[in-house]
Amino acid sequence: MSHVNVTADLSERNVELGSTGSLASHACLVVGLICLAVAFLFPVLGIGDTTWGAFWRNWLQTWIFVLQIPLGAFFFVFVQHLTRAGWSVAVRRPAEVIASNLNWIWIGFLPIAALFFFGGSYYLFPWSDMSELAAHAPEEAHLVEGKTAYLNTPFFLIRAVIYFVVWAVLANYFLRTSLRQGHEHGDGPTRSMQKVAAPAAILFGLTTTFAAFDWIMSLSPAWFSTMFGVYFFCGCATCGFAALILTCIMLQRNGHMVKVITNEHYQDMGKLLFAFGMVFWAYIGFSQYMLIWYANIPEETGWFLARQMGDWGWFSAWLLFGHFCIPFLFLISKHPKRNWRTLAFAAMWMMFFGWFDVYWLVMPTIPHDLATFDTYDAAAEAYAHVGTGLLNPINWFLLAGMLGIITWITISRLRSHPLICKSDPWIDESLNFENM
Repeated sequence: MSHVNVTADLSERNVELGSTGSLASHACLVVGLICLAVAFLFPVLGIGDTTWGAFWRNWLQTWIFVLQIPLGAFFFVFVQHLTRAGWSVAVRRPAEVIASNLNWIWIGFLPIAALFFFGGSYYLFPWSDMSELAAHAPEEAHLVEGKTAYLNTPFFLIRAVIYFVVWAVLANYFLRTSLRQGHEHGDGPTRSMQKVAAPAAILFGLTTTFAAFDWIMSLSPAWFSTMFGVYFFCGCATCGFAALILTCIMLQRNGHMVKVITNEHYQDMGKLLFAFGMVFWAYIGFSQYMLIWYANIPEETGWFLARQMGDWGWFSAWLLFGHFCIPFLFLISKHPKRNWRTLAFAAMWMMFFGWFDVYWLVMPTIPHDLATFDTYDAAAEAYAHVGTGLLNPINWFLLAGMLGIITWITISRLRSHPLICKSDPWIDESLNFENM
């Protein structure tokens, strides 16, 4: 193990927020609550002909995007322990704090769950009312009938509870054990986290996959893709890594973690964002599209057709260029990864396109009469008027509202805990870390 970096400042002033961020956290809370309240006025007052069904679809889309942030941060945390990485000790505490939002993120799902008890769930999940589905789309209902053992309300809600419990327990365990390591001189807590990391990885993979099936794929219950869980994971990695980079940069721009987090750490975080948020996302997205296009099965192709008709065609093209082509060229060199300004721009860009991606997954609906058209051109002409609703203000009020709430809680928790585990057995390696 190398010697401690003599330039690293581990004083309380540098590795604890203290009163810093108090004003910003309260501002985020106020903005978040105001924006959410304004968003609720849209269906209440009928602004822009917004119905409650459309509102809850927007709610689900924004909530899933915000959920991806702590899920991606949690992935970062357990992977570091799984691989016994030493370089990441300097940036792991911010990731642990971001991941700890999994303790309360379930609150945003409660309105969706309430729809199953008070009506309205059909407008999100057609399988929740088979009689209604059969009346509007008998062929689709026939396909969905074979999935009712899985797609039924009680089992759907039970699975949701399982996901939230697993995420909250694991995220809380890693944060609390890491805090305990900060008060101990041995490596017992770290060794414990390394042992738990393997089962945590398995549980993470299973829960995120089935959550993606339940909350996104079942919006179009006749459609299916075995790669969809991996695609959803790419979105988690994109948003989680981008949020971690922005958090570290903001800490340093406010005078903390100076000479603790270095350009070497930023370069490696940039590598992870590049690898998972751009390259792996494009690989999985192309593989899913190619297999469905090649098989040419109507139940599968309809999902992509709905995202190619009308304004959704342009939307899909922007997703391809914005999520992969442009940032790939921008971040492929090591130099923009080592400069906080260019890396911050790349992280904000990827965070936006992470939201853009979830919008593309959730908001389009497959027309029930799509199978009645003889050719693609006929269907495209019939639905050439279909818009994306991207500029609807409700999107931005919900986004600002939920981001404000999660930012408020994250800053508050960063102020409550040291920003680095000074007793971590690999801290020397992290403070002296250099890329080869």
